[in-house]
Amino acid sequence: MAGMRTARRILAGGAVLAAAGWALREVPAELGMRPLRSGPDRVARIRRSAQFRDGAFVNPMPGAATVPSGPPVSMLGEFAQDREQRHPAGPIPLRIPPADAPPADGVRAVWYGHASTLVEIEGRRVLFDPVWSRRVSPTRFVGPKRHHPVPVELNELPEVDAIAISHDHYDHLDMATVRRLNRTQKAPFIVPLGIGAHLERWGVAAYRIIELDWDEEAEVAGLRFAATAARHFSGRTLSRNDTLWGSWVVAGPTKRVFYAGDSGYFEGYRGIGSKHGPFDLTLMPIGAYSPAWPDIHMNPEEAVNAHLDLGGKLLLPVHWATFTLALHPWAEPVDRLWREAKARDVRIAVPRPGEAVDASAAPTVEGWWEMLT
Repeated sequence: MAGMRTARRILAGGAVLAAAGWALREVPAELGMRPLRSGPDRVARIRRSAQFRDGAFVNPMPGAATVPSGPPVSMLGEFAQDREQRHPAGPIPLRIPPADAPPADGVRAVWYGHASTLVEIEGRRVLFDPVWSRRVSPTRFVGPKRHHPVPVELNELPEVDAIAISHDHYDHLDMATVRRLNRTQKAPFIVPLGIGAHLERWGVAAYRIIELDWDEEAEVAGLRFAATAARHFSGRTLSRNDTLWGSWVVAGPTKRVFYAGDSGYFEGYRGIGSKHGPFDLTLMPIGAYSPAWPDIHMNPEEAVNAHLDLGGKLLLPVHWATFTLALHPWAEPVDRLWREAKARDVRIAVPRPGEAVDASAAPTVEGWWEMLT
């Protein structure tokens, strides 16, 4: 019997090692491709970009700080404290996304969790920053893990007209999701300058990739996509800022949507609003903020400021609830947002993952998350 137990332990250990080895095989691909080592046309465009200086993309905003290389030493001990507050106290309620056709003359959004959102605008569908993996990491064994399942599987998504990416961090650009969408969807990927190199390494054909610098535009399926500024950074390795980051304006014949991606607050939102707004819907990040990195993630009050600068009509918060990426309590971002919105008479919608929101008739905020704190 002892020999059999030993044999079982050896077999189990071998299976774990084999699985770990298989997962680690994917790490080099997960890191993507350095754009300056890709095709000559892309390299030339990068070097011509006004955002590219001394071998890297930069934030041109006045006072843009250097991105910290990691959490300050003073914060390291805090990561081990109050961990339960950074997770929901129970299962996050999900909703089944609608399967009907998109509204022909309106704007509807389905938030799948974190930043992943399907926006239906005047009969067309745009999928923003789709991430379906269990962890946001180059390996399945470590890294931030989901607090809730995705409300719909990738192969159950409706046909989309465009897939828009804001930047190449793991919680916004997921290799496994890209590969599956490459097989199951026909839509082009619309990305900031340089990210096409990652997609090509993962098997996406060049004709399905549209790369834009800030202030460049493209028309897809009757929608106008404009790449606009953001105050952030990029990188899937220790080497940073070799791809551009950004936000997106999506404009139909009469409706407009703004997706902020990841960004610290900056004065440029007024200019984006003046040039491209007003917006029927803004998708604004409200989570993963910290005094240690004030220039790269907005807090909830700053998200409201940016929404007003943009001329937004309805604010839908993203970048919260699904992954723990900062020290603040799990529900603090949406509590602060709701309080600020009421104080400033700003319309917001806070859907459960999978729940559809009609921008012209958003439901009253219910506070569903309060049961999980």
